[in-house]
Amino acid sequence: MPELSSHVRDAAPNQIREITQAAWAQPDSIVLSIGEPGFPTPPHILEAAQATLGRDETGYTPNAGIAPLRAAFADRISRQTGTEVSPGRAFVTSGAQQGLHLAMSMLLDAGDEILIPNPGYPTFAMTARLLHAEPVEYPLYPEHDFQPRIEDIEALITEKTRVLLLNSPSNPLGAVFSAGLVRDLVELARRRDLWIISDECYEAFTYDVPHVSPLAYDGGPGGERVIVSVTLSKTYGLTGLRIGALITPAGLEAPMSIAMEAIVSCVASPSQYAALAALTGPQDYVSAAAAHYRTNRDAASAVLDAKSIPYLKAQGAFYLWADLSHASDGNVRAWTQKFLAEQGVAVAPGTAFGSIGEGWIRIALCGDAVELVTGLGRLPARDSG
Repeated sequence: MPELSSHVRDAAPNQIREITQAAWAQPDSIVLSIGEPGFPTPPHILEAAQATLGRDETGYTPNAGIAPLRAAFADRISRQTGTEVSPGRAFVTSGAQQGLHLAMSMLLDAGDEILIPNPGYPTFAMTARLLHAEPVEYPLYPEHDFQPRIEDIEALITEKTRVLLLNSPSNPLGAVFSAGLVRDLVELARRRDLWIISDECYEAFTYDVPHVSPLAYDGGPGGERVIVSVTLSKTYGLTGLRIGALITPAGLEAPMSIAMEAIVSCVASPSQYAALAALTGPQDYVSAAAAHYRTNRDAASAVLDAKSIPYLKAQGAFYLWADLSHASDGNVRAWTQKFLAEQGVAVAPGTAFGSIGEGWIRIALCGDAVELVTGLGRLPARDSG
């Protein structure tokens, strides 16, 4: 058999999937390693998908998606950011991951550099490498509450740097950027002539702080440079329907359509009509989910406090980032595997998200509250003396 391409051969395994699949194979495990919302899908969303099949609307749609859905995405983003977004700037994607691949495909040539967070979601680097681009990690340090610093990012910019990737609310950290920081990051990109890809998967879930998109500060001298990736996977629990959108600067309609045709052609029509129902129908699911995640965050924090385990207080998303360095002995990946085998609880190792994650774990807060508290109760306490 001929060899696979080097960028596929050299791809590292996804440590989140590694621990999660091991947990699924171990009976009665408590799985806190993956961000899978556990609520039933609202009936009106299911009915919209079923109605699409019932009327046999199973042909191609426009590359960019059906017009009402593009308008619904544009309306949501306009209301969130206070910036008028026309429907022509919204491109329907097969989930956020396909959207990120599409955005990077549009912006990166082979050998170009993209700045990504460390810790950050692992597919940021994986996707860049599949496109023969080079991911360059900017540090998010514990002593700075895992917030990016302008000077750290600017020190990494070279003549090959094309894109700055931002993620707020953050997976895995639960950190949220302030309006001032977002404004400064956009100004940095403008000053150094970079594109921004803003991954906003968890925009619906923040706690006591607002979500601020870089889109709110886009434009001005040098033109627009922000591409926003959103998804309904987390917001409405539609992970399997694979539906999201990219919001782009004006004027990219033709090249985006060409790239869409080559990558996905168009998203499945039942998923698009389900998404339209989600965006334009009752929003009870979102408010109930946000309340559940907040309650779980507070319950999990109480368990960690009782065990004297340090953690970053989550301001958004539905994860808790906890420091298990007192128990992991410098190899948190191996420790999570041992913890699963001995205690029946799966948590994601921090090294799945970058080198700065060594000693840390990511805890998913989206599942059953009793299982969450039970699982965290098995973590080894830290000696407070």
